[in-house]
Amino acid sequence: MQRQFVRPRSNKVEKQAMSERQSSGAVSKTEIDLFGTLDDGRDVWAVRLDNGCGVVARFITYGARLQSLVAPDSEGRPADVVLGYPDLDGYRSDPNYLGATVGRWANRIADAEFSLDGQCFTLRANDRGNSLHGGERGFSSQLWEIVDRGEDCAMVAMALTSADGEEGFPGEVSAKATFTLDNAGRLSIEYEAVSDRRTILNLTHHTYWNLAGEASGCDAREQLLEIRAAHFLPIQPGGIPTGEVRAVTDTPFDFRVARQPLDPPEAEDPQLDVAGGFDHCWVLEGGKTPEPRQVASLHDSASGRTLDIWSDQPGLQFYAGNFLTAETPGNGGRVYQPHDGIALEPQLFPDTPNQPAFGSAVVEAGETYRNRSIWHIYCA
Repeated sequence: MQRQFVRPRSNKVEKQAMSERQSSGAVSKTEIDLFGTLDDGRDVWAVRLDNGCGVVARFITYGARLQSLVAPDSEGRPADVVLGYPDLDGYRSDPNYLGATVGRWANRIADAEFSLDGQCFTLRANDRGNSLHGGERGFSSQLWEIVDRGEDCAMVAMALTSADGEEGFPGEVSAKATFTLDNAGRLSIEYEAVSDRRTILNLTHHTYWNLAGEASGCDAREQLLEIRAAHFLPIQPGGIPTGEVRAVTDTPFDFRVARQPLDPPEAEDPQLDVAGGFDHCWVLEGGKTPEPRQVASLHDSASGRTLDIWSDQPGLQFYAGNFLTAETPGNGGRVYQPHDGIALEPQLFPDTPNQPAFGSAVVEAGETYRNRSIWHIYCA
């Protein structure tokens, strides 16, 4: 199937970034190196995006993953602030989706099935009887192809074709991920996908952040988190939403004013017992929006680093790394433990295909699905 990708019009943030790049004099660059080789002989490439101002992001084509992101602290000292592995073997045995592009369906689908146009589709169950992040062979464990790279900017685009029926999902899907790093430290992530038949799609970015540094040993829940949402989705055992949309007022799920996720109220809500901590979807104000708007912020007081998150999606999954484990050391030599990083994933609501009250997840044949986000890291 021929890929059909239509780039959306530039938003205000992207226009500002272009102006800053032209006036700052900083030299951005994109470099590509071999990262490893799969058993079938296919090469996995690493793409280094350098904004010329101290922020360097490195992506790999296995799972279209963010492998590292180095940013200076308030004293100019660099540190890698995302969890990742230094070699391919770490990713091939990774159960945590570190830095991954996940799809076809991010998050969970109850009982690994859904109905569309009167037909029931049975998916690969890989999480307590549910389908999680696209099944056993989702986008995160497939080899993407580099289809474009920046000549005078820090940018790379990767593409993947998913066959009709893969993991049980209908339609042959052509997906594209475009990563752009500007001189201000804004990492733009744009997902696009087109199917040749009516289907469901929900891609997201699954990086774990620790603004103190991925090898610091600091509990990422000690950093200040703000989520601009007045409601969240309670879940049942297994992580499937109950269908209720609950107000965050007077609950530990209220992050409208920045606070640490390990504040004392955390132990007082049964919902945190269900998930072993925070692993819920917040209902963002305005639903799905034409342009990304700021939805969350993370701040580390010790380093001075701040991460602002912009998205056009209706939901934000916050996972506090409750069951984060690793078999091999990460980029900085540390074997990751629970809460070494937290994930903030802009997306549609979990189990939307089975819960009509959450809206529609259907993408028509030939229609372009999009998920756009901006991750701005800086020191104030």
